[in-house]
Amino acid sequence: MMNIFWDGPLPKPSERTVVDMQNVLSDTGITADNKTLYFMYRSLSKSGEDLRWLSENKLRYDITVIPPCILGREFVKTKGHYHPEGPGGYGYPELYQVLSGEAHFILQKKDLSDICVILAKEGDVVLIPPGFGHVTINPSDKTLVMANIVSDDFESEYDDYTRMQGAAYYEFSDGSFVKNPKYDHIPDIRMKAPDEIPQMGLYHKKPIYSLIGDDGLLDFLNNPSVIEEIIPEFL
Repeated sequence: MMNIFWDGPLPKPSERTVVDMQNVLSDTGITADNKTLYFMYRSLSKSGEDLRWLSENKLRYDITVIPPCILGREFVKTKGHYHPEGPGGYGYPELYQVLSGEAHFILQKKDLSDICVILAKEGDVVLIPPGFGHVTINPSDKTLVMANIVSDDFESEYDDYTRMQGAAYYEFSDGSFVKNPKYDHIPDIRMKAPDEIPQMGLYHKKPIYSLIGDDGLLDFLNNPSVIEEIIPEFL
């Protein structure tokens, strides 16, 4: 399957199993024979030149594959994490693109003042803004394949999600979003379509891999304060 989306060298993927995910599920008693839920191909590049550019710019291109699955009442999802603060005091952002299938990105500010779901289809680009944690859900019966480009200069922070048993909302297989009872006084969830951001060269259907090698367009991934100058409404 991966040869449809990737024509470069392919390392062995990292995997997340049911046991890895138990502490972020609405039903923590699920074992399901500890099956693998999704696969993460990290630090991909199609050429030595691309690899050098990514390394010099402290960036990483990944592909994640999430087959369809129902875990108790929930759609299969990623574990969820926040990013630490980068230069200028803003959290590191992340850039995604849905290569196949559908994705629901649950974004939540660390202070929980805003929680939204971005409803993304094949080809859509999704910018995770500074200051937001995120979980990705596969809400369909098709395999979700998504790419991301992110700074390689930090470690993701999972503790808040594991301590709180997941994000502030769960998406159940009937399509409903249900509040996680471990969170107090959270706002109602809002839905939105992903935005193209022409000022940053981000267009739906335009492969984000094509941005690799451009010394300006991806600078915001390591210098998140740049986003304030380009699209201040994201902050």
